[in-house]
Amino acid sequence: MHLQLLALLFGLICLTAQAGVYTYIDADGNRVFTDQPPSEQAERIEMAPSNAMDPTQTPPPRTPAYPSTKVEPAYDVLRILIPEPDATIRDPAGNLIVSATSEPALHAGHSFRLLMDGQPVSSPGRSPVFPLENIDRGTHQLSVEILDTQGRIVERTPSQPFHMRRISLAEKREANPCKKKDWGVRPECPLKDKPKPPPKDIPLIPFI
Repeated sequence: MHLQLLALLFGLICLTAQAGVYTYIDADGNRVFTDQPPSEQAERIEMAPSNAMDPTQTPPPRTPAYPSTKVEPAYDVLRILIPEPDATIRDPAGNLIVSATSEPALHAGHSFRLLMDGQPVSSPGRSPVFPLENIDRGTHQLSVEILDTQGRIVERTPSQPFHMRRISLAEKREANPCKKKDWGVRPECPLKDKPKPPPKDIPLIPFI
């Protein structure tokens, strides 16, 4: 009996939303569920709204949990090859050539830029080689950036120090003395500084 009532109730739940569901006790003492109450004594049952979808309706598009965004291509490696970190550069004119490398190679539209002591010292370009001249003696910081077409920084190396020691020509000669063949050849061995040979002894002519 209970199973029949449950089956009847389930069938009534599937009725359209416009039809009401009523229940009452019949003459035999049984509870009856119907969509057409036989008398005013029937009690209306409030049903929960149906979640069934109208087949004529198009479901709204699903919003992805993580919206897709275009990410700039990344570089696995960007580092300075020359000079090595904490290197000491000895050059009387304060000149230095800095070189860098990236993996993968530079993407189309990207460019390298060199910074020294936090300030750009080169224009953005495709070459990873940067010649520097007349660097003040002392400790300096180098870093290399990769820029995109809009000048935004895509990658940057950590700052690494180097030490510029602008030794004099006299110090270079002292460290590596000039030999006979070096005069006029090595910058620290100019001809004007070449020692003059000692004067030869003049033989004495006896006075007669």
